[in-house]
Amino acid sequence: MHRLIVWIQEVAVPLLGAPGVFLAAFLDSSFLSLPEINDLLVVTSAASSPQKGWLFALMATLGSVAGCSVLWWIGWKGEEGLLERRFGVHRVTQAREAFHRWDFLALAVPALLPPPMPFKIFVISAGVFGFPFRKFVVTLLIARGLRYAIWVAVGIWYGDRAMQVFKNVDEWTGLHLPWILAFALAAAAAFLVYRFFRKRRQEARPGLLS
Repeated sequence: MHRLIVWIQEVAVPLLGAPGVFLAAFLDSSFLSLPEINDLLVVTSAASSPQKGWLFALMATLGSVAGCSVLWWIGWKGEEGLLERRFGVHRVTQAREAFHRWDFLALAVPALLPPPMPFKIFVISAGVFGFPFRKFVVTLLIARGLRYAIWVAVGIWYGDRAMQVFKNVDEWTGLHLPWILAFALAAAAAFLVYRFFRKRRQEARPGLLS
């Protein structure tokens, strides 16, 4: 696996350019697991070619969404037993409860956060549990797009020092993941409460006018 990552970073991307980033993102989000390779490629590519930073972010986002769509389709065609054999009954139950409680945020938060945050279980679960495909694609486009845009900004801003920043953020995230998740869920809960009361106010307005 290490040789494959090195080949993608040192051969595929320099040879193919932005399409190489798309290929790496597609493979990572579908059939292979290349931890953080997309983030790494976006950071280093943006640092070396700042004027093309937006293109690398776009290719990584589209490649990731395309690869995730393959997993969604596999989940949609499969059954819950497929998930349970791959991830275990307990984790599948947690994923089902997350989609029931948080809706699209159950997919958006893992898509936005870096490893060790689990992600593929939520992608396949979206297909198995009948999460609408259009909503699935839009959620990933926004979440992944924001994630890679941040790494592009890091690459452009820090240049040669971007890799060290990447490593520091990676280490910090691993150490503080429970707190990051708690904050993300709190923010998500606040958003859902806001949306609920806003909907209630909109429904009440016709009655007030009559």
